[in-house]
Amino acid sequence: MTRDIIDVQYPVLDHTESVANISITEKTVTQANGITIRDAFSNKNNSLFIVIKTTTSGGSLLTVKAGDAYPNSMLGDIVIELPEGVSAIQLQDLSRFQKSDESIDLDFATGFTGSIYAIAKWAGVRPVQA
Repeated sequence: MTRDIIDVQYPVLDHTESVANISITEKTVTQANGITIRDAFSNKNNSLFIVIKTTTSGGSLLTVKAGDAYPNSMLGDIVIELPEGVSAIQLQDLSRFQKSDESIDLDFATGFTGSIYAIAKWAGVRPVQA
């Protein structure tokens, strides 16, 4: 299977660093392809949110695939119910799903229609201003 790829979107701080704003780009899901969220864990601060708009009447199912980077991936995939409408998903056991390339794979149930995007707060140390 060739998966469709999306990137994590990060907010941009204004010049006062008091407000962060993000312009969202959604990806229409092709159910048969599934999704890979590239660099899903590079933020390292547990702020990743996966937002899915489900237009399937009555809802659908999402499978978060087990990763290959850590031993607790042996816990396997997890299936999440997606109600019709918007769902914001935050994974609590990140290493269970993390692949060695820092991505995460998602599969959608047959018949799923909708869109997806992923957002996170950027974590990092800013350079010291002289």
